[in-house]
Amino acid sequence: MAVSPFDINLASDHPQVVPISVFVAVLCICLVIGHLFEENRWVNESITAIIIGCITGTAILFLSKGASSHILRFNEELFFIYLLPPIIFNAGFQVKKKQFFRNFFTIMLFGVVGVFISTTIITAGIWWLFPKIGFVGLTPRDFLAVGTIFSSTDTVCTLQVLQQDDTPLLYSLVFGEGVVNDATSVVLFNAIQKLDVSRLDGWAIVRVVGDFLYLFSTSTLLGVAAGLVTAYALKALYFGRHSTDREIALMVLMAYLSYMLAELLQLSGILTVFFCGIVMSHYAWHNVTENSRITTRHIFATMSFIAEVFIFLYVGMDALDMEKWKVAKLSFETALGIDATVVFLILLGRAAFIFPLSSLSNRINKHADRTSITFKHQVIIWWAGLMRGAVSIALAFKQVSAFSF
Repeated sequence: MAVSPFDINLASDHPQVVPISVFVAVLCICLVIGHLFEENRWVNESITAIIIGCITGTAILFLSKGASSHILRFNEELFFIYLLPPIIFNAGFQVKKKQFFRNFFTIMLFGVVGVFISTTIITAGIWWLFPKIGFVGLTPRDFLAVGTIFSSTDTVCTLQVLQQDDTPLLYSLVFGEGVVNDATSVVLFNAIQKLDVSRLDGWAIVRVVGDFLYLFSTSTLLGVAAGLVTAYALKALYFGRHSTDREIALMVLMAYLSYMLAELLQLSGILTVFFCGIVMSHYAWHNVTENSRITTRHIFATMSFIAEVFIFLYVGMDALDMEKWKVAKLSFETALGIDATVVFLILLGRAAFIFPLSSLSNRINKHADRTSITFKHQVIIWWAGLMRGAVSIALAFKQVSAFSF
């Protein structure tokens, strides 16, 4: 009996079809379980996805007799090219612009200056303490990269507890710092990758800061330009008179194009797509039909939501990756010492800039008609930044191949 070419193609693709189908099924389970815990203020989709990922990874380990804990394996580029853009764009698109720009100075203090302070403390701390607990072999670039990775925060869990209407200032600062912090961490990480570690001197800091300012400013301008071009095209050509699909498609594609252009130009795609989202939500969103306005908000939020669940589910499975644990060759005491050291330095790094910069912000805004950041608010902001999210994970995946254990 003859076999058609179509059947041959299906047979050859079958090994990938099964894992992808299982992974999508596990994603669906995450959504269902996350829905069941929707009323719980202390459990969010990220925590649910990580736990389910660990459970799934454990099951796969047993089934594969310790060979693997993954349904699928992905290159770190998948995170930066396909998963992070919708997350960051939606953060910019959904940001409450009035509160964001009202507290812009304070947010930039926390999100930019704070990252530099935190990175400096974490880098200096691990550079000094890791050899003392028996962890050696990292290069100066590795130390700087680890300091940057652990300076990137995730404020999703805290935002679920806070109510925007009850505490607008606190919500704005926590959310604003979170998104600016992510963008700054990626820009700083990219600047560090270009650093010549063989010539670490006083000018090295100047070069890093110079690269950072260049990447930050040019990436921001590119994002703003992409958003304005989209807004002008939607207003001038009025796509909505024929089809709302074209309006939505143009916004989605222009947002992704801005990210890819930034990467092609060796800028920060994360920062570009973030400011593109802000500009689009302020200008382009008002130039589309009412149906498109509703649809775009749901589409961008859905894409971001799926990408985040995807990342945390994969992280849960990756935590049980036996290959990484075997490569590390660390004793339990050393691993525990590394964890305790990193956690302590994260706590110290956050405190080192949250409390002083809050006092500085209060002093500068003293004569302005703005609410001061109370000590209670400062503690909440400090605690909100102790969790690590999608950007930290993606940067870690990107850097891990450079480690030499």
